[in-house]
Amino acid sequence: MTGARTSTTRGRMPRRVRAVAAAGVLVATFALTGCLPSILDAEKPVSTPTGEDVAEALRPFYTQVLEWERCGDGLGCASATAPLDWDDPERGEIELALVRHVASGDRIGSLLVNPGGPGGSGYEFIAESLAYAVGEPLQERFDVVGFDPRGVGQSSAVACYDAEQMDEYLYGIVPAERGSDAWVDAVGAASADFGQACAERTGDLLGEVDTVSAARDLDLLRAILGDEQLNYLGYSYGTFLGATYAELYPEKVGRLVLDGAIDPSASDAEVTEAQAIGFEQALHAYLEDCLTGTECPFDGTADDGMAEVGRLLASVDASPLRGSDGRMVGADTLLTAIIYPLYSADSWPYLSQMLESVMFGEADYALSFADGYNGRNEDGTYLDNSTESFRAINCLDYAYQSDVGVMREKAASVAAAAPTIGPYFGFGDLACVNWPHQGERERGPIHAEGAAPILVIGTTGDPATPYEWAVALADQLASGVLVSYDGEGHTAYNKSNACVDDTVEAFLIDGTVPANDPGC
Repeated sequence: MTGARTSTTRGRMPRRVRAVAAAGVLVATFALTGCLPSILDAEKPVSTPTGEDVAEALRPFYTQVLEWERCGDGLGCASATAPLDWDDPERGEIELALVRHVASGDRIGSLLVNPGGPGGSGYEFIAESLAYAVGEPLQERFDVVGFDPRGVGQSSAVACYDAEQMDEYLYGIVPAERGSDAWVDAVGAASADFGQACAERTGDLLGEVDTVSAARDLDLLRAILGDEQLNYLGYSYGTFLGATYAELYPEKVGRLVLDGAIDPSASDAEVTEAQAIGFEQALHAYLEDCLTGTECPFDGTADDGMAEVGRLLASVDASPLRGSDGRMVGADTLLTAIIYPLYSADSWPYLSQMLESVMFGEADYALSFADGYNGRNEDGTYLDNSTESFRAINCLDYAYQSDVGVMREKAASVAAAAPTIGPYFGFGDLACVNWPHQGERERGPIHAEGAAPILVIGTTGDPATPYEWAVALADQLASGVLVSYDGEGHTAYNKSNACVDDTVEAFLIDGTVPANDPGC
């Protein structure tokens, strides 16, 4: 049952193009504990394949040998074993799925890639869209490795609902006025039921899918791949995972690129408001562009168009549209359908077509966009577990509060900052306040003292991870180097211009660090 949307429901690196010529999955931001757990002490250090000493309890993990099998054109797949609980390795094990494209030229080492999320499949990212993930120069010099983090995809995964239940959870209508006591109770109950189902179907893993644990998995993968230092390309949430790794293991940082950066020091309220403003601005930019063409469904100014979109959202919130399959389009589903193509300016013409269909009272086009965002197939099944893992990871990476009065104050602030779409961003605490495993981390800056230079990329018109977050992260990191791209869309490398691509590839391949922001 939909209803509450904030930073915890928004922020994934875009999926590949599906129903429309857009990339997109929603956004999130991610809190960082003020006290990251240290690597286990060892009475009897054991040497790994890269010559490192690790705790005796971690020996079976750090000394394992990957068994690669051909799984596609030029691809090899393998499975690694990691501790369920890094602080208590005897509790059990999990599996991490890997896919590798071997360097076609003079090999430097491995380049691990994360597409974002949390919940995005790095395995699928490389297996299905290698050329979208990385450019040819990186394919030539690196073994490009995609991996599914713990809880995600083909790794040991979070499981919650079947397809029919997921439809109700994502597309269901709350029969009460938004923000009322009855509405809050209904959304809170639906979220609690979802969490309970996740606990029953996932077991102990549900409490161990936090980003710090995933960063420790990343170090394990680095070691068993045979790399003394980590070379890494992280998009969106992947920037938070990479920055967390750098904080834990600064001496093992090789060449890290963090594209579409998350600011780990931003509060939950700051994150939600920044993202609402970001999507509001992207919608306004779309309307300005739309009104210069001949097939725009809007008249007047961009502000007039914003007002019309606001009326559409309010209209379907009060009286949802029914699709041909019986599913309903309320304000939350329509907002998802609007956000999906805002990740890429190339998709703006499709946004026009979708909005025009809603103006005529049709629901199916909007449902197809929301389905693309949610990973729902035409037959009603779901492509992956990204929704489940997205929720599970965020609920551990944040601390949440249950004061409805505070939620209402935050919701009002966001609505004032982003009047068109902000009214549908509030009450995100409801998603996790009754989660089976409570996150207790506080936000804080990441410095990674002692790390090698880290490239941080920000796009000025990025609606999902606003540019100011990249500025903040580059400033926080002791060795952060900012690369700015002046443009629209979420993330920049391999999808913007030659300036960005050349800067990233020179850094990863040759270690060339920009003397200053190239201002791409």
